Order: sequence, then C-alpha cells, then structure tokens
Amino acid sequence: MRMHRGHRRHRVVAAVAAALALSLALAGCGIPEQVTVDAPPQVDRALPEETVQQLQEAVTHAMAAAGASGAIVGVWAPWSGSWVAGHGTQSPTDDTEVSADMRFRAARMTRPMVCDVLFDIADAGTVSLDDSVSDYVPGVPDLDDVTLGQLCDGTSGIGSYSGMLQPLWLSNPSRVWDPRELASYGLGQPRRFEPGTGYADSDAGFLLLGLALERATNSSLSTLLAEHVTSPLGLDATSLPAGSTTSVAADAPVLRGNHSLPGEGGALNCTEPLDITELSPSVGYADSGVVSDIYDLGKYMQALATGALDPEGLDRFDNPLPVYAGAPTWYTADGGAVLAGSLVGQFGSVPGYAVSAWSDPNSGLTVAVVLNNSATGGNVAAYLAWELAAIASKAPPASGETLPEAGLPWTAQQDREVIAKLAVCPIPEAEPQQ
Repeated sequence: MRMHRGHRRHRVVAAVAAALALSLALAGCGIPEQVTVDAPPQVDRALPEETVQQLQEAVTHAMAAAGASGAIVGVWAPWSGSWVAGHGTQSPTDDTEVSADMRFRAARMTRPMVCDVLFDIADAGTVSLDDSVSDYVPGVPDLDDVTLGQLCDGTSGIGSYSGMLQPLWLSNPSRVWDPRELASYGLGQPRRFEPGTGYADSDAGFLLLGLALERATNSSLSTLLAEHVTSPLGLDATSLPAGSTTSVAADAPVLRGNHSLPGEGGALNCTEPLDITELSPSVGYADSGVVSDIYDLGKYMQALATGALDPEGLDRFDNPLPVYAGAPTWYTADGGAVLAGSLVGQFGSVPGYAVSAWSDPNSGLTVAVVLNNSATGGNVAAYLAWELAAIASKAPPASGETLPEAGLPWTAQQDREVIAKLAVCPIPEAEPQQ
C-alpha cells in the first residue's frame, strides 16, 4: 500500500471560512458537508466580461467541431471569479435551451470515485491495495498476479471493451449488461504488459474493481459511492443509477445525449444525430456509469486534486506514468486520474456525452465541461477544458487578489488548433471583427 506523505482527510470539526466560501461557490448550497475541500477561497463575482467572451468563443468552436448542439460549462478561478452556463439547444431538431442545472452521464469521472472507495476501505482494513483481484472476483482466469491497486492505477495490462461494443449499445440501448460479460471482452485481448510495469487505459479493469469492491463489502457499488464519496462531499446531484433504469434522472432536468452516425458518403450526419439519452447505465458501471451535474463535477474535481477524501498518509499520485508511449512529461496518469501539467482530472465519453473536468490543487482553478454529442469520443472535450483553463488562468484578479502562476504547458491557441484537427463536423468561419 502506498503510504507516504499525503493529504489529510478533513472531517468537519469547525468549518473554516475559506472552505465554506468554496463550498458555496461550487455546490450552490448553504452549509458545508462532512468533508471540506482545502483550496483557495472563491471570489464571489462573475469572471470579467472579456474573459467570458473568450471562454464563450472557445465553447462555440468546440461544439461545432464535435457536432454538439448543446454544452454545459463551469469555470472557477478563485482569484478572479466564476462562469457557469448552459449553451445551445438539446438537439439540432429540438430548440429547447440547455441550462446549467441539467444532469448528464459523467463518463470517466466515475473512475477516480471508484478509487476513492478502494482507498477508503483499504484504510479501514477491509481490503489491501496489494490483494489479488482473484480473491474477490472468482472464476476469472489469469488474474492472480493483478492487484486491486493496479486496477485503479491502470497498470494491470488488461484490455478494453468499449470500442468493440459501442455499436451494440447504440442499436440496443436498453439492454442490461453483466459487468463480467463486458469485462470478458477486455480480458480476451492479449495482456499489454506484465502487471505493474506500465500504464494502459482499461475500462475492463475498472469493471473488475467495481465487482471486487462489491464482493469485499457485500454492498452495491451505488451504495459504496454514496457512502464514501457523494454524501461526504455533499454531491446531491451525483449517483450511480442501478437496475434496469435507462433514464439519466427522474427528478431533475436532463441534458439530451446525442451521437452522430455516418451518413451518405461516410461523413457523419451532424444535423440529425441519434438521440441516445435513454441508455442502460450497465454499459459503464464502475468505469463510466455515474450521473452528475456541472456544479458537482467542479466540487468533486477540487476534492480529488486536493486529496480531500484521501486517507491520511496516502500519496495518491506518487507514481505517475505516461498516458501513452512518447507522451509529454507533463501528461501522466495515476490513482484513477489523469495529470496534465498542474491540473488533476479525467476525461472521456459515454454514448451521448463527452465530459472533461480538471482542477489545480494550488491555485484552485477548476474547469468542467460536457458536450452532448459523443461522436468524437472524449478528446474534443479534453482539449476544450484545457483551452478554457489556459484562458481562465490569465483572468485578471479581483481587488485584493493576486494572479497565481498557471503551470500549464500549453496555450489556448494550441488547444484550439488541435480541436480543429479533431473536428468531425464543419466549423463555421469566424465573422470578421468590426
């Protein structure tokens, strides 16, 4: 178990003013929950108009590239202000405006939350990070040398299933999948490397981790996430749906999820995407099954970045590995999260949505985005969030505040150029400045 220097879990004894201000700004509710987030206090004002205009232009550009009719974005720069807004409409054929309070499938934001559960029950002695997966998921071959900790860190060498199965999800969205069946598609691929010797993205690994946590605790993963993550942080809009439900949320407004399919000539049909809002959460489960809203994602990312839920003595990001061979030194992964420059976060897609959220543990800069078209996967959402972070990092400080160092090894222009290259739908030319 990785027990070095680390962040301390902050159980409420007395709520400091800075933590209270942050909780109010991000969660939109009145009183702090069981766990407070030790981050810079959020200035209670809107971001300057010039900054908001740049952010808006970036969102519009990325929406066009991804074929998304709608988006929800939250940007929190503690020294300068915040900007949370819905953009566009529910679909090209539904002109209902998108609002910031709508819920959506949060895709891989699920991963670090599942790791939160693992670290917490390991701290309690229920499991060890070094336990074999086979101790808790019987009947699955060739997993004796894979540990629970490696499943979280992405160092198991196990393959992935989503690329093979997405056509089935799109054609039969209500089907309820057994996690073992989904994981079997990843397990059926050749092992990428010996466990613990490298990093490779594995959705099958997180499904196995979810099954192991349920077996070890005799509780459902939905219950475990509520007990160890959402309730301590007061994430009232965040949950892991269970059973045969296909709805994103029954008691809250929902962002419609779309997926553009190839049309005549092979190009994606950007004007008539498939509405895939109704989908069994079993396709994502412990990898990408969580539902949330933009406010909860912002608060959770600050909690993740600052280690608010981490047990005392745990150094969650003590052994980061390159996300891919030849990746920049600033782009690594560990502990169920991705580390990009000074930002800690995650990104990805689930049918209907592309989601990306990040936070800087030092400055408190936090960005969360969702696009309502999953045809580009999670990459456009990731680069959009990084572009927004680069813009917001230069937001002028409010009176009495100081502009912090950004620590971002990219520029907003670089990210915008990458988004243009990733575009699957035509991007309208910008109108000339008057």
